[in-house]
Amino acid sequence: MTSADLVQRLGIPSGPLFFPVTAYGADGSVDLDTYRAHVRQGVAAGAAAVFACCGTGEFHALTPEEFEACVRAAVEETAGRVPVVAGAGYGTALAVRYARLAEAAGADGLLAMPPYLVVAGQEGLLRHYREMAAATALPVIVYQRDNAVFTPETVVGLARTEGIIGLKDGLGDLDLMQRIVSAVRTEVPGDFLYFNGLPTAEQTQLSYLAIGVNLYSSAVFCFAPEIALAFHRALIDGDRATVDRLLDGFYRPFVELRARGRGYAVSLVKAGVRMRGLDVGEVRPPLHEPGEDHVKQLAEIIERGYALLEEAQ
Repeated sequence: MTSADLVQRLGIPSGPLFFPVTAYGADGSVDLDTYRAHVRQGVAAGAAAVFACCGTGEFHALTPEEFEACVRAAVEETAGRVPVVAGAGYGTALAVRYARLAEAAGADGLLAMPPYLVVAGQEGLLRHYREMAAATALPVIVYQRDNAVFTPETVVGLARTEGIIGLKDGLGDLDLMQRIVSAVRTEVPGDFLYFNGLPTAEQTQLSYLAIGVNLYSSAVFCFAPEIALAFHRALIDGDRATVDRLLDGFYRPFVELRARGRGYAVSLVKAGVRMRGLDVGEVRPPLHEPGEDHVKQLAEIIERGYALLEEAQ
């Protein structure tokens, strides 16, 4: 898939962007059969794209061999119906290796995770992502978060780089994002994509929409696809009453529960997937499982979310 093709496929999504969790068996090894079932279910439920082995998919915890196997499985299960974008990261040499593994596995694009550990200057960050983009023919979306925070000038440089098609923001600085969007619009007119990549992005998507960021990741889609779809449709249709009802009754309580544990942006999502009947196993260290009381609260929040959908019918 060319950069232009992926931009077109992602630019106006028909449904939420799906970030599947990675399934593990009882012995802790990757369970590809369950992972395949998870991907199939997401695509059947209406996902517009599959982002395999990214943050929710515990990219940090996978060996290169496991990563390639999961990306290949996602590609096979989607069978071209929706694009598959794979995570890639760490230092430049390893990021390039993961990018090439994703390309070999048939991925349609890359989500470039932040470099490992170091806090680099803007010149070094720009070089890092340019080397990633040059390493394969896959289009690249750069993920801004943690130790990879960009000035508007650097994002202009990214947008001018062949193969880099977008920026996903996991920082949440709306002033910076507005300046980035404005700078790229002014200096590099065209179809550069922007994504809201904050945990539980639905909670902040109204604010991101106001500055021109209309794409967002949905971890909730992993375990409550009907709720995520209803929210997505309401945003597109301008149905503010439904948006507010789901924010107040489901998303805000979920976000408040997620904030009660480090790593809950992943482990709470996996607990939700298990709760809905698919045994994807536990998270790998250094993440940890949510406590029993938090799992009970999650069940109540999910139940309330589905009740809200019924009330709206």
